[in-house]
Amino acid sequence: MRFGVNTFLFASPFTNDGTKWFKTFKSWGFDSVEIAVEHESHIDPSYVKEELDRYGLASGTLCGAFGPGRDLRGTSDEQQACLDYVHKLIDMMPALDASVLAGPLYSAVGRAGFVPEKERKAQWKLVVKHLKTVCKYAEKKNRKIALEPLNRFETDFINTCDQALQMIQDVGSPALSIHLDTFHMNIEEKDPAKAIRKAGKLLGHFHASGSDRGTPGNDHVDWASIAKALKGIRYHGDVVIESFTPDVLVIAKAASIWREMEPNKNDIAIKGLKFLRKVLA
Repeated sequence: MRFGVNTFLFASPFTNDGTKWFKTFKSWGFDSVEIAVEHESHIDPSYVKEELDRYGLASGTLCGAFGPGRDLRGTSDEQQACLDYVHKLIDMMPALDASVLAGPLYSAVGRAGFVPEKERKAQWKLVVKHLKTVCKYAEKKNRKIALEPLNRFETDFINTCDQALQMIQDVGSPALSIHLDTFHMNIEEKDPAKAIRKAGKLLGHFHASGSDRGTPGNDHVDWASIAKALKGIRYHGDVVIESFTPDVLVIAKAASIWREMEPNKNDIAIKGLKFLRKVLA
């Protein structure tokens, strides 16, 4: 099990210049960096990989940014824009030695409203079709996709582990897995540990966030049960700290971060990592 940090905590967008953080991440004790790529033009994958190697860090995952304009259940233009974006991210993964593309690929974040059942079924069918296309492309590149359920305030489409597992079943690709996040599970799951056990071998990625999107361990998440569940399914993927701060304005708005979660954003990474290593040891 590797412990990583998502670049959204420190920069948006992440560019080649953001690699200046890598030395610091390594000094804090991280094993990997989850690169959030908002547009494929923002980084030179070969350069970023060189900088990761320089400091002995891995990039096991890429994190996609699915804002307005990228939506597999949106307009024709939005669907195509999302497909083009995802394919370009998959194309850059080999150069970064990233094995997993994680995030809510199915819809634009922030799209949330009541949808009649007939319309919902049509949207579901459309997303299944598109994810089959995406996963077929990922299979050719020997890469994986990890689908993330989000809380009800960020999407009306996939909120729970059960819904994500149904989507995985309907798509039917070995490239597709589930990406669980303690922040979203704290809102949507009756029992987050049970959701982890239900995901089992299909758990392809894991985000560790406080219940208030702050520091793991400085919150009310039942981390002991989370740790027991992860160990129980023998999860050996990355555990990544993902949080946001108001000074990263674009992401703060999307994630409704209106105040500082902690006095120092560095503490989210430093203290969160120390806690996770202890509880998941």
